[in-house]
Amino acid sequence: MEAENLKVLKYEHPFHLECGAVLPEIEIGYHTYGKLNATGSNVVWICHALTANSDPMEWWPGLVGEGKLYDPERHFIVCANTLGSCYGSTNPTSINPETGEPYGVSFPLITIRDIVKAHQILKIDLGVKSISLATGGSMGGQQILEWAIMEPNLIQKLVVIGTNAKHSPWGIAFNEAQRMAIEADPTWRENTPDGGKSGLEAARALAMLSYRNYEAYHRTQMDDEAGIDNFRASSYQRYQGLKLSRRFSALAYYTLSKAMDSHNLGRERGSVTEALSMIRSKSLIFGIASDFLFPISEQSFIVDHIQGAELHVIDSPFGHDGFLIEFDQISDRVLQFVGNQF
Repeated sequence: MEAENLKVLKYEHPFHLECGAVLPEIEIGYHTYGKLNATGSNVVWICHALTANSDPMEWWPGLVGEGKLYDPERHFIVCANTLGSCYGSTNPTSINPETGEPYGVSFPLITIRDIVKAHQILKIDLGVKSISLATGGSMGGQQILEWAIMEPNLIQKLVVIGTNAKHSPWGIAFNEAQRMAIEADPTWRENTPDGGKSGLEAARALAMLSYRNYEAYHRTQMDDEAGIDNFRASSYQRYQGLKLSRRFSALAYYTLSKAMDSHNLGRERGSVTEALSMIRSKSLIFGIASDFLFPISEQSFIVDHIQGAELHVIDSPFGHDGFLIEFDQISDRVLQFVGNQF
């Protein structure tokens, strides 16, 4: 499951989690592109979404690469695999050094804050003292906002897309339904590579309904001929489930969906509005007009409570997945936001 050129940082110290549990040690998978300049002022840190990996050139090809918005010829680009993910970082399929066996279902609850703590460890190891721009969509955006509060002077500019300040009951309900699908697979608790495979496929099919919307399916999955079975939309759902189950772990998916549910900038900070007011970074917040999962109202709320924040709405028929598709709209607006010196 590891992407090419993956690097792994081994942190051989106890890692204390927000839930109170302790991982005896952790590994952090990551990619870097480009070089840190002499002043340390060219860092672009990208945080990935739920099932992506630490190689943004793979899943954000329209934004990351030579001649693109985030260019390794100009920028030192860092992306770390999230704690709990099966693409290089410690996760439920990892070996517990205390038992010699995979963690499996005993893997503890992790939060967005825990994931950011792992990013901070990598940041120190890489010698990064300032982040010129931090960006991410969906769960990646949740990490960026959390980090901007945890270290208010670190991130100079933040760009988040299709995200929120606290995960909504609507989003939690979708995630719980997906976990129920995994739990319905009798193999999901087995410490084997294929444990929970069928459940994960059903979970992904359900998730697709929240990532897209009526219009997107109407555009891409409409059948050309009248029939009574074997519809394009049906095969699409099964294809998406199978595609994910071939590259991802059911337990990692379960763990990360729980982490997303934990997202609440206001926890132990008075309130969400008080937490957002702590952000000092110059902020550009993207919403997606047709986003069914993270509606524009959530991005508007963020903008209303970060001083000087700007809102830009992406016009896309592809719902939440627009942050992985609408490269031109994102690139054009970010360039306006950062100015010519970027």
